[in-house]
Amino acid sequence: MTTATTTSTAPRPAGTSTSARLMWAILGLVLLADALDMIDSTVTNIAAPTISAELHGGQGLIKWLGSSYMLAMGVLLVIGGRLGDKFGQRRMFLIGMGGFTVASAVAGLSPDPGLLIAARVVQGAFGALMIPQGMAIMTKTFSRDMLGKAFAFFGPLLGLASVGGPILAGFIIDADLFGLSWRPIFLINLALGAVGLVLAVRLLPHDDGDRAVVVDGIGSGLLAVTMFGLLFGLVEGSTNGWTATPVLSLVVGVAAFAAFARRQSTAADPLLKASLLRNRGFSSGLVVGLVVFATTSGLIYVLSLFIQEGLHASPRTASLALLPMTLGIIVAAGACMALIKKLGRTLIFVGIAILLAGGGWLLALVAHSGTGVGLWTLAAPIFVTGLGMGACYGTIFDIALGDISPDEAGSASGSLSAIQQLAAGIGSAAVTSVFFQTAGGGLGHAMKISLAVVLGLSLLCLPAVALMPKRAPEETGH
Repeated sequence: MTTATTTSTAPRPAGTSTSARLMWAILGLVLLADALDMIDSTVTNIAAPTISAELHGGQGLIKWLGSSYMLAMGVLLVIGGRLGDKFGQRRMFLIGMGGFTVASAVAGLSPDPGLLIAARVVQGAFGALMIPQGMAIMTKTFSRDMLGKAFAFFGPLLGLASVGGPILAGFIIDADLFGLSWRPIFLINLALGAVGLVLAVRLLPHDDGDRAVVVDGIGSGLLAVTMFGLLFGLVEGSTNGWTATPVLSLVVGVAAFAAFARRQSTAADPLLKASLLRNRGFSSGLVVGLVVFATTSGLIYVLSLFIQEGLHASPRTASLALLPMTLGIIVAAGACMALIKKLGRTLIFVGIAILLAGGGWLLALVAHSGTGVGLWTLAAPIFVTGLGMGACYGTIFDIALGDISPDEAGSASGSLSAIQQLAAGIGSAAVTSVFFQTAGGGLGHAMKISLAVVLGLSLLCLPAVALMPKRAPEETGH
C-alpha cells in the first residue's frame, strides 16, 4: 500500500448510524483510489513486452514503463501529503483523481513511446496527490473503532489488487478487446476514475486546509533531479552505450542528491527531518527497505520478461505463472501481522533468508535448464520467493519506526512510503538493465545473472538489519 501520513489528528468519537454508513462509503472510496494505484503500478510487469513490440519502443520503453510511474509517485508522495494539509485533503483528492483519470486516457491512446512515458509520469504525479489524502481524511473523520476496522481492510484488498493487476493485464491483452490489444489496461481507469470522482464529490468532507503549512519546493525539486538523473543515466547508458550523455546524467543526479541532503539539514521545514537521518535504527531501515524493494521489484519485472520472451508464454500465461509469488506475499504478510510484536526484527532476517532460498532455487533451475525449464517447475520456488518478499514487506517499515518519537511519526511514515516507490522504480530499471546487458549469452544466461545480482544485494543488506530497532512501536500506523 502506498500511503504518506500527514497531519496527525485524533479520530473523533463514534457517531450515529448515518455517520457510520458515511464512514464505510468513504472507506470504499479510499480503497478504490489505492487499488487504482496498485493496479497501475503492476500492470506493466506483464504488459511491457507487448507494448514495446507494438510501439517499437525497444528495451528503453520496457525499462521506463514501470520506472517512470514509480519515480513520479516516489518523488511527489511526501509533498502530496503536505499540499493536502495546506490546501485541503478534499481538494487535492479530487485534483489527483481527475488528473490520474485523464493521464490514464492519454496512456491508453498513446501512439508512440514518448507520449506513453510522459503519460505514465503524469499518472504517478497525480497519484501522489491523491493517495496521501485518503489516509489523512480517515484519520481526521473516523471514530477510533472504525479506523481500526478500516486498516484491517487495506492488506487483503491491496493484496488482491496486486494479484489482479498483472492477471487483468494478461487476460485483456490475450482477449484483444475491440482490437485494442494492451490499451484497455489503461482505458479501464476512465470508468473507475469517473466513479471515484462522483463519489468523492458526494462523500468527502469539505476542509480549507492550513495555509501556514510550508511545502519545501526546493527540496522536492532537488529530489526530482536526483532520481531522474540517476534513472535516465542508468537506462540510457545500459540501452545505448555509456556515452557522455548518460555519464553526465549520473553526475548531475549525484550532485543533486548532495544538494538535497544539505537542504534537509538546513531547511526550516524539510521533507525529511534531520533528526530522522541521525536515528541509526530508522536510517538502517531506509537502507534495508531501499535494497529489498529495489531488488524484488526488479526480480518480478525480469521474471515476467524471461517467462514471456525466454519461455514463449502468452501474457495471460505469464500472469498466472507469477500468481504463486503474489499468493506467497499475501500469506507471509498476513502471518507477520500476528508475529511482529513477538519476533520484531528477527522476522526481517527470516524473510531475507526465505527470499535467498527461493531465489537460489530459481537460480539453480535456470542454471541447469535455461529456457528449457517448465513453468510448473518454477511454481514452487516462485511461491517460496513470494513468502520471503511478504515477510519483508510486512515488517521492514514497521520495525524501522520502532525508535522514533511520536512527533516524527508523520514525516517518517511518509518518507518510508516514498522510499518504497523510488526503490521500485530504481530496481525495475536496474535489474532490467542487467538482464538486457547480459542477454547476448541467451535469455537463460541473462536470467541467471539477474538472479545472482538480486541475491548478492539481498545478502549485503543483512548487516543493516542488525542495526534496526528490535521491535516495532506499540501502535503501528496500519
